[in-house]
Amino acid sequence: MPSIGVKLYSVFFKFMLKHRLQNRFQNPGSNVGGGGSFGVTSRPEEETVAAANPSFTDGVATKDIHIDPLTLVSVRIFLPDTCLNFSETLSKPLSRVAGSDPNLNGLRRSSYGSAINNVSSSNGVTVKHAHNQDNYRRNSYGCSSDGVGLKSENGTYRGYNPMGNNFRKLPVMIQFHGGGFVSGSNDSESNDFFCRRISKLCDVIVLAVGYRLAPENKYPAAYDDGLKVLHWLAKQSNLAECSKSLGSMQGGGADLRKSDGQWHVADAFGASMVEPWLAAHGDPSRCVLLGASCGGNIADYVARKAVEAGKLLDPVKVVAQVLMYPYFIGSVPTHSEIKLSNSYFYDKAMCILSWKLFLSEEEFNLDHPAANPLVADRGGPPLKQMPPTLTVVAEHDWMRDRAIAYSEELRKVNVDAPVLEYKDQVHEFATLDILLKTPQAQACAEDIAIWVKKYISLRGHEFSY
Repeated sequence: MPSIGVKLYSVFFKFMLKHRLQNRFQNPGSNVGGGGSFGVTSRPEEETVAAANPSFTDGVATKDIHIDPLTLVSVRIFLPDTCLNFSETLSKPLSRVAGSDPNLNGLRRSSYGSAINNVSSSNGVTVKHAHNQDNYRRNSYGCSSDGVGLKSENGTYRGYNPMGNNFRKLPVMIQFHGGGFVSGSNDSESNDFFCRRISKLCDVIVLAVGYRLAPENKYPAAYDDGLKVLHWLAKQSNLAECSKSLGSMQGGGADLRKSDGQWHVADAFGASMVEPWLAAHGDPSRCVLLGASCGGNIADYVARKAVEAGKLLDPVKVVAQVLMYPYFIGSVPTHSEIKLSNSYFYDKAMCILSWKLFLSEEEFNLDHPAANPLVADRGGPPLKQMPPTLTVVAEHDWMRDRAIAYSEELRKVNVDAPVLEYKDQVHEFATLDILLKTPQAQACAEDIAIWVKKYISLRGHEFSY
């Protein structure tokens, strides 16, 4: 069972959440349409914002980018410092190999759930028991850098600006935060902490999406924003290639001999649009989607649209997705929805309120395609075309059964879709501010990294032990 502290905080959390949701219902004039199409992507009065820092503090540099002139949609980029060690990282062996440390043998397990110790599996669902992570969790590369001229004379970091041509390319992970579509943000302290952790463990560039919130912008605004970021990533990749062909961004116009005026305009246009961190280090052909709670719903939608788009998104290729306790619901209740309807933090009644704020009055239906992934008329590509999908669920989360059922449907059509269930845990146990620093949250992030690296590693499947 969750600790006494978690139970007490859950009571306070639910009281505040219910108050906020009811206020948005009672004051529709000040919310609905209040942001217009420009929208609202955060609520500073409800959570603390973490400032972006373009230097490698805690091993990860961050910056915020507003990607759409017509809305407030933005991304926060998380760049791990392993991008600086191109030759060293590729040549250096892993700091630990499975089996080399006797303490690891009883704690690591296959991403598919083959039991080693304190792990049980049934019907494709892996139940992971928590342990103290302090002594055996590690970064898979285990390296960092303080070189390449990033330090000033007094030893503090300046903002990172890629220089030269020999850059290490990293996979790109697009992350969608939770909050029931009505709260949360990509730059909150909790989301910033989680994305830093995932960026370091998975060794990826994380793009945390600041999508528009309800009720100011109802469905499909948040889903459209998620897809917009995927198209923006494809555009960035193409602009970076154009910039290379027209000369480097540091004065490549000197090499242009014919039609210098026209080339300069094109080069200046491309350079002004290119995001340098992504141009230097991003590998969009290894793109992973990750969503927590309602962000899982957005990630699944974006994955389906990516499958439909196919080569139109080149060079972006979605190779996997991670759904962390997705925000699924339906009109016919599952066993967990009946038994755990009044569970911790997000009970079923409040989640229905958030769906009413997200969906228009005419569209509201618990079997809406955005809410229920198992409806027959959901549309989109066949399930067999979906990318490999890891689903994370918690024992005390009323949404768990529907997420597991969706994973089972994917496995029926031979999609790699394992489920990790965490015993004694609650909804958002790995992303909620009060729970972020628990051993279970750290273990979950490590387990995600092990599975994701099967699909983003350039060196085969050595991470899938």
